[in-house]
Amino acid sequence: MSLSESEARQIVSALRSGTVPRQGLHHFATGLDALLETFEEELAETAEGSGHGRSKWVRGEYGSGKTFATRLMCARARHKGFATSEVQISINDTPLCKLEAVYRRLMERLTTDAHGDAAFKAVVDAWLFEIGEEVTRLEGLAETDPTFPDAVERRLEDKLHQLDKEASAFALCLRAYHRAMLAGDFATAQGLLAWLGGQPHIDREILSRAHVKGTVDGQAALSFLRGVLVLLRQSDYRGLVLVLDEVETVQRMQTQTLRDKSLNVLRQLMDMLQADQLPGLYLLVTGTPELFDGYKGLRSTQALYDRVRVRWGADPKFDNLRAVQVRLPPFDPERLLQVGVRVRDIFPAKHADRVRGKVDDRFLGSLVDRVTTGFGGKVAIAPRYFLRELVDVMDRVDLREDFDPLAHYELKIDEADLTPEEVAAVRGESPAADASGAAPPKRRRLDG
Repeated sequence: MSLSESEARQIVSALRSGTVPRQGLHHFATGLDALLETFEEELAETAEGSGHGRSKWVRGEYGSGKTFATRLMCARARHKGFATSEVQISINDTPLCKLEAVYRRLMERLTTDAHGDAAFKAVVDAWLFEIGEEVTRLEGLAETDPTFPDAVERRLEDKLHQLDKEASAFALCLRAYHRAMLAGDFATAQGLLAWLGGQPHIDREILSRAHVKGTVDGQAALSFLRGVLVLLRQSDYRGLVLVLDEVETVQRMQTQTLRDKSLNVLRQLMDMLQADQLPGLYLLVTGTPELFDGYKGLRSTQALYDRVRVRWGADPKFDNLRAVQVRLPPFDPERLLQVGVRVRDIFPAKHADRVRGKVDDRFLGSLVDRVTTGFGGKVAIAPRYFLRELVDVMDRVDLREDFDPLAHYELKIDEADLTPEEVAAVRGESPAADASGAAPPKRRRLDG
């Protein structure tokens, strides 16, 4: 697939700031082909028939590329007709123990190929539009026909009947949204849609028009998730890929009670998937080895631990990628060099020949060595910083004809620019543990 200059600029802009690009990851991804192939096979199975839901737990050390991998998987899924949503778990903003917060983030970040980010309203409006199209196509009625509105209502009720079985309040609110839109009452329509998306503090008068009340709490969130899955399937989406990223943060919850509640959410989701209560859902969960193996992680909930446990062989290349849990290989110097070459090749330079000439393979190799050495030989920690430095060097070469990176570039690692894991690597230490025994909070970075 060709790369537009606009897309290249967005990719490089994200790398320049040390974050994961939102798109175009396939242009410089390495080492993930086998996992992606298995993922697409499982997506196809999820989309078949009733859409049996499933999960994949992605395990990797800090720096192994979990966020990158799951974001690339989401892009593949959207290309295959799925909607996606990426939810970053955090203690303060989106604690896993509060299902209502997770659901709200899911809805805020619902993404489709057709509608882009924040796609929920567009999905609902397209769903309603298609109902009218079905009436015209199946019953031969034009919009000017006096019986058309009644036919649309009947068709709408047919659609809502299935939704009503999964989430009655969800169906009530969709019905009220449709009527508010027909009446031109856009403020009410907007409020109802916000409530469906899990937003709190919706005016009670607005909710009364849908005959619903209160807020979307934890148990309602699971019911509403089922409603979203039905809505997506009725809208010709093949399903939903939901990413729960950085789940290892549950280990830093202040009390065992909160940790247990968080892990119980995961157990509930696994139970619902097993019982076919979440058809069309492909759940991706990321975490560090400490989450999977530590006693403040999954081991503290034996039922959940048993569901996702995998016995690893000595050689990762023989791992079973169809298993519920997969591990990502850490970066090595060769793979880091491959990524550098690909990023150089997509860099949107004004003076492309100069950039490719001065930032040649010899310099890339030396940059890999310098950054790796700077991080105490821990290549797995280096990708984010390496790519940020590489983009900075290419910017300088592109802007200044007399800048020679082999002669003028000097690596200076400022700890103020680093994540806690990177600081520990620079100092030759293990990641510092907090009172819970887990690694400290980290900033959003390229490698997940």
